[in-house]
Amino acid sequence: MNSPISSQERQNEILQILHRGQRISTEEICVQFSVSEATARRDLDTLAQAGRIQRVHGGAILPASLPPEPPILQRQDEQSTEKMRIGKATAAIINDGETVFLGSGSTVLEVARALRGWKKLTVITNSLPVINALAGAEGISLVCLGGMLRESEFSFIGHITEQSLGEVRADKVIMGTRAISLEHGLTHEYLPETLTDRAILKSGKEVLIVADHTKFGQEATVLLAPLSAIQTIVTDDGIPSDFLKAARKAGIRVVTA
Repeated sequence: MNSPISSQERQNEILQILHRGQRISTEEICVQFSVSEATARRDLDTLAQAGRIQRVHGGAILPASLPPEPPILQRQDEQSTEKMRIGKATAAIINDGETVFLGSGSTVLEVARALRGWKKLTVITNSLPVINALAGAEGISLVCLGGMLRESEFSFIGHITEQSLGEVRADKVIMGTRAISLEHGLTHEYLPETLTDRAILKSGKEVLIVADHTKFGQEATVLLAPLSAIQTIVTDDGIPSDFLKAARKAGIRVVTA
């Protein structure tokens, strides 16, 4: 734009754009209003906290149920910088000699990539991308769980996977999530995978959820687990302040990358 406008005016125009097109991306806000990505995120966070919009991957939509989640290959390009930082911060929490479970999803995949080079680690996973990332990595013992392949996620799910989960135990379970809110905890949109994820949650001593800031304050259709099932959240510095305070008050460790 030719002249600076106030944040309130900018947010009003963002709402107008949403009412015309149903969705807006952070990148579009940056281009449209000549502002930084951090400013665009703050505008969306302000509107989301006021209940005017819903945050989704890479931007926002008008308040409604979350749209279907894109396949993992598409999501790898969304918030890629944040996911890489989250992956490295999560890897730093893991100790040599531990057994960790890595679930499916693009953020967990960044954790796997950051773990290459560990001297002694056992990794259990139901994720084909994680298997590919760690196969042949020196110092890492890889335990792969089979089952029915969910092609959009390249993850193994179903009763075969869940039976295998009953035979393993991990020091840390590291999972992503479709959505996370203070009221409803972790929610998902695909019931068969949710059932497998519930079994994964029970397979470890400590549960770490890795999620970029766009997942917070969101709700999907299927309850996965309450916040009380989580011990640690690793996210980026865009996490809403109200969620950060409430999570820490509840005794959940929050690591921001």
